Amino acid sequence: MTGGAGFIGSHLCDALITNDYEITVLDNLSTGREYNIAHLTRNINLVRGDIRDKSLVESLVLKNDLIFHLAASVGVENILKNPLESISTNFFGSYVVLNATANYSKRVVIASTSEIYGKNLKQPLSETDDRVIGAPQKLRWSYSDAKALEEAAAFSLYQSHGLKVTTVRFFNTVGPRQSGEYGMVLPRFVKAAIENKPLKIFGNGLQSRVFCHVHDAVKAMLMVGLNDESIGEVYNIGGLGEITILELAKKVIDLLNSKSEIIFVKYEDAYSLGFEDMERRVPNISKIKNKMGWEPVIQLETIINDIAKSF
Repeated sequence: MTGGAGFIGSHLCDALITNDYEITVLDNLSTGREYNIAHLTRNINLVRGDIRDKSLVESLVLKNDLIFHLAASVGVENILKNPLESISTNFFGSYVVLNATANYSKRVVIASTSEIYGKNLKQPLSETDDRVIGAPQKLRWSYSDAKALEEAAAFSLYQSHGLKVTTVRFFNTVGPRQSGEYGMVLPRFVKAAIENKPLKIFGNGLQSRVFCHVHDAVKAMLMVGLNDESIGEVYNIGGLGEITILELAKKVIDLLNSKSEIIFVKYEDAYSLGFEDMERRVPNISKIKNKMGWEPVIQLETIINDIAKSF
């Protein structure tokens, strides 16, 4: 597994260990944290390294049967501050992983993102919907572009080399161990509410999202990874219940009995040049529900409380 010390990756490690799988994790710990998997150190082999290291990746792919590729440079703030590193990791690193899995005929599941869709106004978003992306100078979209190239490379290798690949697109996956350091909204809100500090909303707060508990998302990854009928397919993985960011802030304050206030920050004051937001992002998850039998079950209130407990 690449990126196994990260937020989603560490929860996937938990699930795999529970099912008695032997796990090797490749992570450079740039955004992942070793303490995320410290409780599993006796059960997994942690290799500190970079997915752009071709010889290292090939040696590890050769020894494993199922590859979960989650390593990525993520988070809006991180991407805006380090766009070239993000592009390099998210595309060139993924290209190394995909070529290795194709060369050794291994099964692979790649973690993509709802950022793929850009600012498409058509909602909810289905797997075959168009990408609507802003100008290249809007550096926020460099993440979307790099992940789109990753998906294109995976599909090309599926067609030309029979790569046994499934792609999953995560929509706002949240839960314990997620850091707000890179701009993730829900852990940032929860941490501020616990400390009775202001909850900062960027823009007017009317932009809306749908949140999915990481435990639900991990179940979906395992489901597609262990089912060969998903090979060559792309699946949205997301939650239920659209909510505006303003409504989310109010709900966090209410659930946690916080004394925090809500303040609004202009985008230009919050982010460097190159940021652009989208008003809505809602997943259509009917494909994975109909074909794989998966659907999310954990409600937003539980998600917020789980994150609060982790802090």
